[in-house]
Amino acid sequence: MGGQENLSLRRLKGFQPLGRLTDDQLVLLASRAERKTHSPGQRVMERGVRDGMDYFLVAGVVELESMDGRKSVIEADTDKATTPIARLQPRMYDVTAVKPCEFLVVEQDILNQLLRSAPVAQVEMDSADGIAGESEEHHLLMEFYSELRSNQVQLPSVPDVAWKVRRVVDREDSSAAEVASAVSADPAMAAKLVRSCNSPLYRGFSDVRNVRESVIRLGMRTTRQLVTVFAMREVFKTRRAPLQKEMETLWRHSREVAALCWVLADHATSIDPEEALLAGLLHDIGVVPVLVQAEHHVNLFADEKNLHHAMSELRADVGCAVLENWSFPKTFVEAARYAEDWHYECREPAPQLVDIVIVAQLHSMAGSSQNEGLPPFDAVPAWRRLGELELNASRSLQLLSEARERVDEVQKLLSIR
Repeated sequence: MGGQENLSLRRLKGFQPLGRLTDDQLVLLASRAERKTHSPGQRVMERGVRDGMDYFLVAGVVELESMDGRKSVIEADTDKATTPIARLQPRMYDVTAVKPCEFLVVEQDILNQLLRSAPVAQVEMDSADGIAGESEEHHLLMEFYSELRSNQVQLPSVPDVAWKVRRVVDREDSSAAEVASAVSADPAMAAKLVRSCNSPLYRGFSDVRNVRESVIRLGMRTTRQLVTVFAMREVFKTRRAPLQKEMETLWRHSREVAALCWVLADHATSIDPEEALLAGLLHDIGVVPVLVQAEHHVNLFADEKNLHHAMSELRADVGCAVLENWSFPKTFVEAARYAEDWHYECREPAPQLVDIVIVAQLHSMAGSSQNEGLPPFDAVPAWRRLGELELNASRSLQLLSEARERVDEVQKLLSIR
């Protein structure tokens, strides 16, 4: 586009991760990149598309719309515009120009190639503290992010038995015998379902003796949710011992949040407790592929701080990608995206899974060593949205301490082997 000015090197260095390239590399990048302009109302990117390109917003304003209808605006020259727009592939958002926009569009493969050959010395000069070791780690971290961005990472698949049971239950004409048959194809799962049905949470006047009786007592929907819950344990696995320790910590936290979700849903909303349990269990599912990918970057994640930074930075985007890949309803995707966003306010009038997950997270962290910097309960919109219960802070804590026995029962349910 001949009429446009060349972008200055200084301007290019304001974008991440372009700031880590040398001047020569930036000149090369600019020559290989494309400049695109869009008029107001014009679609820039479509959700679900995988194009292998990074879009840097040079001028103008865009609106991002997610699958659940949430919208956010990004303006050029602000903090939100320093990284590529809607970068995860396939695209998670529809992106539309609000004002006349200009983008620098770069092939991710070209950018990744340049980042890999960027000299460590350059990164050291750019880093504020100039600590030699950190710069190399930062460089590797960018490479790791780019692998996740450009979809070179294997997302976990739904365990086979959970997939089959969900399919059978979702058919309108399916019977308890057919659901029981799908569960029984996995003997370990069949045993877990019978044991859970005989646990204090679901026990009737007498114990059930087989899978079919369990399905009849629990109902199809609860059976489907519980099978998925039990199957999830298999997803939280990795081969390397140090990373398996992180995975176990993640599973314990997910289990705790899931148990709190069950109790909150049961006491506070008309939401199915098993659905809330599953949403709690899956709220951090995005960390699983990060840990699995970390197996290939042993040196990078020798430093725990780096690993935790990658986990917190990527959990929401990757989690949404996993759940959409698994065809979960958008309420689950919303809960994973905003699980740690204390200021998120859902637009639906009635309480949703996301509200329960946020409040359960808040309770879980308030009772642990992670309570530093947490907002007060009454400053959290999700907590207020459960407010038909008159959940003031002390009532909220009282409810959960009274229900501690139930929380423990749910925890035991999740520990069934």
